[in-house]
Amino acid sequence: MPDSSRVSIVIPTRSRPEYLDVALASIAPQAAALDAEVIVVGDGADPRTEGVARRHAAQYLELDPPRGANAARNAGVAAANGDPIVLVDDDVEAPRGWLDALLAGVRGAPDREVFGGPILARLEGRSPRACGREPVLITTLDLGAADHDVPFVWSANMAIRRAALDRIGPFDESIHGRGEEEDWELRYRGAGGHIRYLARAGVHHRRAPADSTLSALARGAYRLGRTARRNDLRKGTHPRLRAELRALAGCGWHTVRYRCANGIVMGAETAGRLREALSERHR
Repeated sequence: MPDSSRVSIVIPTRSRPEYLDVALASIAPQAAALDAEVIVVGDGADPRTEGVARRHAAQYLELDPPRGANAARNAGVAAANGDPIVLVDDDVEAPRGWLDALLAGVRGAPDREVFGGPILARLEGRSPRACGREPVLITTLDLGAADHDVPFVWSANMAIRRAALDRIGPFDESIHGRGEEEDWELRYRGAGGHIRYLARAGVHHRRAPADSTLSALARGAYRLGRTARRNDLRKGTHPRLRAELRALAGCGWHTVRYRCANGIVMGAETAGRLREALSERHR
């Protein structure tokens, strides 16, 4: 039986032990202080990942062969004993007081079942020059300084009461990349649920120096663009090819006009969307 006096923290990961080490170094002490359980789910066999999890006294589960982040989340939820269940990504760093603030927000809203806090981007090392007009293309969430209901929060920093998971069902394991948690939240909201933003329970979404270079950010943005287009297609909100081409031209204009490397990263995302749009025509 789930223990409503205990929280479970589930961290899906895939062969990123260095990121996981930073995440657990920030989360495990907070969990230990509150007797919370930490479950790391490795999406694929990786002894280094298992070693990091064990060193931080986290429970370790493994999916072999790998099946994706949503499958890892579902496996972690199934193994968890606590209620609520907190989902975080392996590339976050949780500042001191994060878990206290998250659980205080959950306790303070007994009529809400799904919660999430701010996710702030942090590029480490020497990152490309940006003009500041467009956000960094990694997952962020900043919805103000007050708690309130919102349409969505993201699984990099999310808490769900077990009753909601039991009622709505698991995350869709056929979805990879953009839309993984959004699909579940749409089902939850469609059933009459409400989602609460907790302004004081924020985490940092990191990119280590090697992943903060222009080429690394562009590669990640291209992959994101492909999954974002697939997500839009699944929802029936995908733009026409002409609109995607206009967006790509706008990214080029932005790059030249403001001498902004972020325009190249945005262009890479749009190129990924275009590549996926062209693939749709041959299916």
